[in-house]
Amino acid sequence: MSSTPASPLHLAVALDGTGWHPTSWREPVARPRDLFTAGYWADLVAEAERGLLDFVTIEDGLGPQSSRFLQPDDRTDQVRGRLDAVLVASRVAPLTRHIGLVPTVVATHTEPFHISKAIATLDYVSTGRAGLRVQITARPDEAAHFGRRTIEPVDAYDSPAARDQVAALFEEATDHVEAVRRLWDSWEDDAEIRDAATGRFIDRDKLHYIDFQGRFFSVKGPSITPRPPQGQPLVTALAHRTVPYRLVARQADVGYVTPHDTDQARAIVTELRAEQEAAGRAGETLHVFGDLVVFLDDTRAEAQARRERLDTLAGEPYTSDARIFTGTAAQLADLLEELASAGLTGFRLRPAVAGHDLPRISRDLVPELQRRDRFRKAYEAGTLRGLLGLARPANRYAAASA
Repeated sequence: MSSTPASPLHLAVALDGTGWHPTSWREPVARPRDLFTAGYWADLVAEAERGLLDFVTIEDGLGPQSSRFLQPDDRTDQVRGRLDAVLVASRVAPLTRHIGLVPTVVATHTEPFHISKAIATLDYVSTGRAGLRVQITARPDEAAHFGRRTIEPVDAYDSPAARDQVAALFEEATDHVEAVRRLWDSWEDDAEIRDAATGRFIDRDKLHYIDFQGRFFSVKGPSITPRPPQGQPLVTALAHRTVPYRLVARQADVGYVTPHDTDQARAIVTELRAEQEAAGRAGETLHVFGDLVVFLDDTRAEAQARRERLDTLAGEPYTSDARIFTGTAAQLADLLEELASAGLTGFRLRPAVAGHDLPRISRDLVPELQRRDRFRKAYEAGTLRGLLGLARPANRYAAASA
């Protein structure tokens, strides 16, 4: 008997400045002078689309990047400053045709109404390729930018002093996404009539108050932006332990996790699936992507030497929440297949140096996975949900009014 062929993998890349290694900006291919231009980001996303990747995520934050946990630093030898991720995605969208665009949004200090409108707009601009990566922040300096609340300093997200505070921030993020999702549904798909002859542009009966009352938000609705082309753009989140796993299980379409070996990946997937069932979503597709930082070269020795050279420039070894892979495209493909056997449905790769490792992903890793029949050879859907095998959801308010 022949064995069942393994299912294709999904691939995304996480874009952050010039790359995930803090001294990546000093590499000859890094283009630090172009970092705050639209062309720089357009080139990165075009490279990812050349590799037929499902989507890119774009990092963002509400305070300068820092080498210190949850507080600013005074370093001048690393990239500091960002462009707004949602606006970058909207600028790049018309220059691309297939790849999904998933900017980071920080739920802690932004309003669901604003985020729903921004991502719905991105979905229109990209004709159905938008998503968001929801994130929390427990940095006191970022709270001070807004003046609405005080966040007490903590030493670690899982420290005893931080547990209640962090749990509340994730509960708030869950409420935030729920309000955003309801706002996306607050216009029925056929609410716009646009009949010039009769003078009727809109059917007001097909706009709905969402009347969301949560622990953290009270949102009346409806949105001012019609229902997005995908109905519900993609919701994604990075999760490292049980509390954020629950956010993923309750609200996300894709969860990013950080296993360091196959056994850990299997345990994480098992816990996430249990949380998904507890959330009443057992019948829904929830993708679990493994995150890896990648240094890709022709040989493992070359990749290791490049990493060591960057570490020397940084003055310290590079560490990450995710596993750091150093080697060739074929070796990475072996690892991805091994991790996928533990139940992961895809991977989000973080290029250590964007100008070097992103082309290695699109031009070396992707062809290797294609040879193994583990990755698409052409884009097979016109929307991001379609690429991920997610149906366009029905509008919850249309069903209620009917």
